[in-house]
Amino acid sequence: MQKFDAIRPFYDSEINEAILNVVHHPMMKSLMNFTFPETPDEDWKDQLKKTHSIRDFQCNFIYHTLLKVLEKSSDGLTTSGFEKLEKGESYLFISNHRDILLDTTLLNVALFEHGLVMTASAIGDNLVKKDFLNILAKLNRNFLVQRGLTPREMLGSSKTLSEYISHLLQHESRSVWIAQREGRTKDGNDATNPGVLKMVGMGSDEDNLMDYFKKIKVVPVSISYEYDPTDVLKIPQLLAEANNEVYIKEKNEDFMTLLSGVMGQKKGIHIHIGDVLDTEIDAIKDEFTNSNKQIQALAQLIDDSIIENYKLWPTNYIAYDILNKTSGYSNMYTADEKSLFERRLEMRIDAENPVALQGLLDMYANPVANKLKYKDELKG
Repeated sequence: MQKFDAIRPFYDSEINEAILNVVHHPMMKSLMNFTFPETPDEDWKDQLKKTHSIRDFQCNFIYHTLLKVLEKSSDGLTTSGFEKLEKGESYLFISNHRDILLDTTLLNVALFEHGLVMTASAIGDNLVKKDFLNILAKLNRNFLVQRGLTPREMLGSSKTLSEYISHLLQHESRSVWIAQREGRTKDGNDATNPGVLKMVGMGSDEDNLMDYFKKIKVVPVSISYEYDPTDVLKIPQLLAEANNEVYIKEKNEDFMTLLSGVMGQKKGIHIHIGDVLDTEIDAIKDEFTNSNKQIQALAQLIDDSIIENYKLWPTNYIAYDILNKTSGYSNMYTADEKSLFERRLEMRIDAENPVALQGLLDMYANPVANKLKYKDELKG
């Protein structure tokens, strides 16, 4: 098991020592004062010092932090599809990815409230370079995806990662969350990178790859935010890509994005659990013998589920109508909602920059366009 030490979260036997190392950290104080504003510092510190498992830490502290985040920065979280999941069962959740922390932590809030197995979740090691964040991630059952490696190192890292995911699902009966592709979606186009599925498949213990994916119970997840709290922070990268330039992040950019995602206004949030892929995987196995074609078909299956079940908000319809100079979806939003969205656009970007405006509108409008395209393909 030592081969997973570089990427795994803490074992329960390591939790108390890790907490004692950060209980007096100013960022822990800020986190706990936000979560329990009426509680004296000594009280939450005493409770933390008595914590000896990840579950206790998540349920007694982080769960309440997330409830406070939802209260302060949203109109609440709604969910659908959780009734498809069985208590005590582990699943591989493959999700679209909009926010660094919230996508996976909100899924865990919903799993906890439904009495289901919570996830171990993948997070890029570039996001937890600060010691406190690294410890907090490991306390929350995050495992690390190593970034910035050479091709040779990447191969070894992917193999270890795939074996760890397999170990969690099959030996620890622990659900796993991974994003459908590296990095958050910047333009509203949610698409599964077949490379992510190939990485997962490297941990296969079956002769046919599709038998492995069926065994580990793949579940597509669609998460949508009425307002993306980090929308404007994604614009510089979109501008660079539009100009065929290499985008270089600012020094603390990931950390600022992380904070903005947590505390920025989101209004509505919805998580939908797609069907556990089962007979659909059998059909892929029957149709294709080539593993690359199987992987591509599985990626398409996940995309179809995520797009079909993605909840569209008034902001999505408003952006689509503005972009297309139409009022075709005016029945899906009110005049007040439209003026609020337009005011948000004015506040967040320079109206003189048409590329930035286009990028921001695309971000909200593309989920509508993708759903229309998906419906057209079904008809075809």
